[in-house]
Amino acid sequence: MTKGRAGVIEVSVAAPPAKPAPAKTAPAKTAAKGTIPPPAKPAAASERPAPAPERPAAANQNAATPEPALPALDVEKLTQVSTEILTESGKAGAAILKALETGETASLVPDEGAEIAKTLGAVAQYWLQDPKRLVEAQKNISLDLITLWNATLHHVSGDKPEPVAPMPARDARFADPDWNEHPYFNFLKQAYFLGSNWVQGLVDKAETLDDHTKLKAAFYVRQLASALSPSNFVMTNPELLRTTIQEQGENIARGMKMLAEDIDAGKGELRIRQTDGSAFEVGKNLATTPGKVVFRNELFELIQYTPTTETVFKTPLLIVPPWINKFYILDLNPEKSFIRWAVSQGLTVFIISWINPDARHRTYDFEAYMKKGVLEAIRQIEEATGEKSVDTIGYCVGGTLLAVTLAYIAQGKRPERIRSATFFTTQVDFTHAGELLAFVDEQQIAAVEEIMGKFGYLPGEKMAGAFNMLRPNDLIWSYMVNNYLKGKQPPAFDLLFWNSDSTRMAEANHSYYLRNCYLHNRLAKGEMVIGGRKLDLKKVTIPIYNLAAKEDHIAPAKSVFVGSALFGGPVTYVMAGSGHIAGVINPASKPKYQYWTGGPVRGTFEQWVNQATEHPGTWWPNWLDWVTKGGKRVAARTPGDGKLKPLADAPGTYVRIKS
Repeated sequence: MTKGRAGVIEVSVAAPPAKPAPAKTAPAKTAAKGTIPPPAKPAAASERPAPAPERPAAANQNAATPEPALPALDVEKLTQVSTEILTESGKAGAAILKALETGETASLVPDEGAEIAKTLGAVAQYWLQDPKRLVEAQKNISLDLITLWNATLHHVSGDKPEPVAPMPARDARFADPDWNEHPYFNFLKQAYFLGSNWVQGLVDKAETLDDHTKLKAAFYVRQLASALSPSNFVMTNPELLRTTIQEQGENIARGMKMLAEDIDAGKGELRIRQTDGSAFEVGKNLATTPGKVVFRNELFELIQYTPTTETVFKTPLLIVPPWINKFYILDLNPEKSFIRWAVSQGLTVFIISWINPDARHRTYDFEAYMKKGVLEAIRQIEEATGEKSVDTIGYCVGGTLLAVTLAYIAQGKRPERIRSATFFTTQVDFTHAGELLAFVDEQQIAAVEEIMGKFGYLPGEKMAGAFNMLRPNDLIWSYMVNNYLKGKQPPAFDLLFWNSDSTRMAEANHSYYLRNCYLHNRLAKGEMVIGGRKLDLKKVTIPIYNLAAKEDHIAPAKSVFVGSALFGGPVTYVMAGSGHIAGVINPASKPKYQYWTGGPVRGTFEQWVNQATEHPGTWWPNWLDWVTKGGKRVAARTPGDGKLKPLADAPGTYVRIKS
């Protein structure tokens, strides 16, 4: 180490003496450019060569090339970076303290740590009750780690042993070559998978745990495993370590600045930025399909889209989106827009744009959303077009509300007001509702109700955080590393902009949904009462197109399949590739995924899948043929031509209300 120009310390790393290669051995492999060199294997004393006389460097043609020197450490720069980090961390701390003082922040569970400890404590109790099985479990992980250590010693010696831990086929966290090539990082990676798989096994094998406790324990273990991944820390992630050395900590300073900004934006809680929000604006480059708001009440705006064909199908189409996010997931951009495509196919499309509720809406429950929402929209469409019936689409919880509406009007005087129903990734039976059930028990719902009682609504970031935890590696920790450790602004991505454009949940509506659907499953059991009517889905006899998504974490394909059997009429069940969003938004112009058809809903879900027919491309044309079969055409309807006059251009005003 030598001192160079003022304030700069020059650091160089001398290469260790090269060990003479034994006779007839293959040449040593050269480390890939930019990778961290593996530790040299020390030679035994008897093998060490005697010191050779020094020769000029130019004459030593066979000498090993030394590793590149580490970058110069600029003391002034390091001091400046350290000051920036301390300043921004102070801002982050101040934002948290401010939120605590003003009461702006609130947890979904009053003491999350206690809830986790209680759940995982039940798992520990199972193993501690029987010393024999505890010793057996400890023996298994110990043997695995010993095997891994031996494999690492071989790796240090230059061998390439097979992985000891089961490795996922693809895991973006461990894409850097050094996770495989460098013995230290390869050991960390494999030890991580051995440990996380072992702990998950403890949960799976805890036979005396009830199903709900086991589901919660598995969920918490996944969260902890994701958080403790070596990819999340500078000193155990080769890419982060290289970046931090090369940038002399500037990446951490930039990341700390973004961290402070995101905590401030979350009012004391971290609201992780997933995209560059400055790149998008609703109505400018999102939700741009031409149309007009033709009706507005205190709960929703009704948008009618401008036709692009000379004639249209006679029956209008009403889309009921979820109120958990805003409607423009179906109108992201011209290429991805389901709405724009449907209009181009000759459909007269209307969509409900729910208001982002505040304290004024706290008493609006499922009945209010049905009567003041769906049924009111149908009445207004009749005013606009003169048509007495509509085709409908319900997406996610909007589909659950649509199913409730169908069961309600099936007992009324005009059940024909809805001619057909299409459900996008919708549950009506919540028996197999997936990982979200980990959030559902009396204690946790009461905690949510306590928060809503304070505000009159559930803050949007609470629901967004719950959905992000279903895919923690993709939606939480990848951004933690990219934003706050690499110091990089995430790229612009319309889908993630929509995902972060969260909405609040009206108190009465959300409480009703959690208790009657997730907790007690009353719609499936025929026990739900709305507007004085006990709902029975068997009385719904109209044609139904029920779309599930194969990799859906929110409305699992099996759950959608089981719910299909509850309806009294013909149900066409279709399974799309990918998940809750991408399975639906699979544009006809550039489809990425396939879909499966298999006829009526019979037998088990697994049996249906085994005999289903796979089709390339999107399901959109398949649905269009189904919904328009035998339909008459009439002259195109322009918004404002009927009794309803335009109030504003699409996408309207309610969609712009921020949480």
